Amino acid sequence: MTPALPSVLATGADSPATVRALYVLSLFAHRLRRLWLTARPEGVPAPSRSLALTGKRLLDEIALASVAAFADLPSDEDRARVNQEVHAALEVFEREGWLDRPESYHLAPPALESPAIRSAGFPGFRYEHLSFESGYQPPAAVPGRERWLGYAPNRMAHAWMLRHGGEPRPWLLCLHPYQTGTAFLTLQSFRAQWLGERFGLNILCPVLPLHGPRKVGPKSGDGLLTGDTLNTLHGMAQAVWDLRRLLSWMRAQGDRRIGVFGLSLGGYLTALLAALDGDLACVIAGVPATDFVALEEWHAPPFARRIAARAGTDWEAARKLLSVVSPLALAPLVPRERRFMFAGLGDQLAPPALVHPLWRQWREPRILWFDGGHISSRWEASVSALVSEALITTGLAAPTDLSPALADSEAQ
Repeated sequence: MTPALPSVLATGADSPATVRALYVLSLFAHRLRRLWLTARPEGVPAPSRSLALTGKRLLDEIALASVAAFADLPSDEDRARVNQEVHAALEVFEREGWLDRPESYHLAPPALESPAIRSAGFPGFRYEHLSFESGYQPPAAVPGRERWLGYAPNRMAHAWMLRHGGEPRPWLLCLHPYQTGTAFLTLQSFRAQWLGERFGLNILCPVLPLHGPRKVGPKSGDGLLTGDTLNTLHGMAQAVWDLRRLLSWMRAQGDRRIGVFGLSLGGYLTALLAALDGDLACVIAGVPATDFVALEEWHAPPFARRIAARAGTDWEAARKLLSVVSPLALAPLVPRERRFMFAGLGDQLAPPALVHPLWRQWREPRILWFDGGHISSRWEASVSALVSEALITTGLAAPTDLSPALADSEAQ
């Protein structure tokens, strides 16, 4: 996932432009220091010192800098509201017992029975567009509820689908990264047509809250991971609500075998879904950073931290509140042998130090530490091999004559 600009950067600065320039400059200095001084977690291999890995790291840095350079800066009123909402919400969550039992915050949604399905596509590629009323509502006493319900486009859930004709087939649910969600980007990110044809799977790619056709700002994902803690909470809760409704519909189509494959933010939600539904054939969490507060703390340079402190940001209160939507606070229900992960040794957006806690929480399942970055994960041959391994060894797809490396070359 691409981290958002910390929510309190403008406090005490002369102008938003000054803050933005200072942030981008200090960001690079901070990241160079992180690169050389951060200890490698136990069990994580050393990255290579190759020119190829340097280039992959650079791609990640460009992505991060573009977010920092063009992110919207919050007003003083917004910052005060966020702090107030977090502490007010904690009182509610403690009273209801949700912090002690995070799974109790996630009510079982009604089954999805008759979504709207229509044919769609772009030149040279056809797919189906599935949509339905989400029906998700935050609990009545939780702050930010009315604001969240006021995001009208977000009330309608969408998914892009590729289905085979004939007999029922197993499904692969593909969860997209942050700031994507359009049909073209999502289907291409997962090479959905190749996955469907190569392994005989039906493919369903849901649109996450506030993304794609559900967006409420100029950019896909605006408002979800921009430092507005209650928005992040409601977004993650609605995402798993919508996903569980989709799972009910997929199972009703005749083949109950379903795998989940997520990238970046989608990897986070894959892990969260695995803690709420144990009847999944396999789960593949790709390049996930599964602690939003740690992610923001990791990327914020000292300059931004000082500004955040002056604004009264309470990192620990936010972390405590978001635990109800954190896979690090919930035990996975999917058996260990069906859990798979991959992470880049040179990932600059979701570095190994932020992926490692999920690997430990999942009791160290099969993981690929590949010699690449966050962006490059989408074309790494070793990642394709791991995905193939997960689909075949868990019985979601039949064994094939081609090796995963050859299968990957077919997709190029």
